Amino acid sequence: MLFRFKQFVIKQEAAAMKVGTDGVLLGAWTPLYAPSRILDVGAGTGLLSLMLAQRTTNATIEAIEIDEAAYNECCENLQNSPWAERLKAYHTSFQEFLSVGKLYDLIISNPPFYTANYKAPAAARHIARSAEALPFDILLGGVSRLLASTGYFSVIIPYAEEESFIHLAAQYALYPVQGLRTQGTPDAPLKRSLLLFSNTRTITPFVPQTLTIEMTRHNYTLAYKTLTKEFYLNF
Repeated sequence: MLFRFKQFVIKQEAAAMKVGTDGVLLGAWTPLYAPSRILDVGAGTGLLSLMLAQRTTNATIEAIEIDEAAYNECCENLQNSPWAERLKAYHTSFQEFLSVGKLYDLIISNPPFYTANYKAPAAARHIARSAEALPFDILLGGVSRLLASTGYFSVIIPYAEEESFIHLAAQYALYPVQGLRTQGTPDAPLKRSLLLFSNTRTITPFVPQTLTIEMTRHNYTLAYKTLTKEFYLNF
């Protein structure tokens, strides 16, 4: 099973989590301030690493993935891309990776966020989507240790978790600087929050924008097409 983008291809036969709108949105939206070292936490197929490789010229990107099947596919996808020399994957948990002692200019994550009450159709998919695999406090605590003093952390979470996530992030001296809330259609409730954090508190108010993905089924908005046009084949 292959998902083809304009400049790279994702193999996703074994990975529990396939290419989805959340990942593409995060990879396309994440603001870049000339990062030289990037860390992709919970890389899955390597989608975010590849999108950021396409959007940068010299950045080195490291991806960590705990699931062995996903890690193997991630390695294959990274090696088969035009930017293989700038990409490296590690088969490890985020908790174990914290001991490396490196600092990153950008840390990005499309983390698991479903609770234990969520029942996925397969065990691997449940692990990939369950917040038990990487609780938000572990994620934020680790980010605070690995983020360079001028670095940024980019993440996508359910909109319903936005307020509590921002409050929790502040406990680790991480503060929101940019945000994007998404909804499926104009009449649909807000579904996701894309958030960019810095470890420097600013006086600029945090005012997220809102993006509507579709007007009707498969009738994508101009804003969504503009955001993702460098990646999707049909935009």
